[in-house]
Amino acid sequence: MKSILYKYIDKINNLPDRRLSKEDILNYNFFLEEDNKLKVYYAPHNEYINKKAKILVVGICPGWTQTEIAFRNVKYGLKNNLTTENILKNCKVAARFAGSMRNNLINMLEDLLIAEYLNLESTKELFNSDCELLHTTSLIPYPVFINEKNYTGHTPEIVNSQLLMKYVKTHFYQELIQLENKPLIIPLGKSVEEVLKVMIKNNIISEKQCLLGFPHPSGANGHRKEQFINNKNELKEKITNYFKNFPL
Repeated sequence: MKSILYKYIDKINNLPDRRLSKEDILNYNFFLEEDNKLKVYYAPHNEYINKKAKILVVGICPGWTQTEIAFRNVKYGLKNNLTTENILKNCKVAARFAGSMRNNLINMLEDLLIAEYLNLESTKELFNSDCELLHTTSLIPYPVFINEKNYTGHTPEIVNSQLLMKYVKTHFYQELIQLENKPLIIPLGKSVEEVLKVMIKNNIISEKQCLLGFPHPSGANGHRKEQFINNKNELKEKITNYFKNFPL
């Protein structure tokens, strides 16, 4: 997919040199479209694709925190005359899974022995900026808000929204085509799982490459630890079978 960042360069350069507010971004300058209460805005967070990835972590869409970090990183890159590819890569690395969510994700993957299959000393290495084994993305490439609050995958569900499924098909489906391997797909939450199940049913991806049952790593997920304990053995078996079918 060709980057559309160039369409927004002037508008990004005009953003203030400080931590950005929702008023700075959630306006007509970056507005894309809406349907009922859903509003979609442009953000540059998901334009970089690591085509060599073996692990693909998939969320619903960029949240406000990721969106704000992404815009600030792009403005910094433009100011320092970085290439478009480097700007978008830096934007992706800086904004993905900050704080406790990243730690929770790493800890669960560590318990599932992912590092051993990838010939890494630790799962933490996946998140190094120069690691080509990990790609993180979203079903919907752009931030979606309901009353300026992050869309969480419900009311409406993604699979029941014509607007959201349009983005899934025109962006996420096309992104998968560009990946050189058939990566192990780790869905973050049931909303992502439901979309993957539709894709499995339609033979777009294989169930063997999907780590269904993986808990959402958010600290707000109060059932995360219990779900992980209950699913751990099954998840380990799925990982073993994946690497048998799709070795490095």
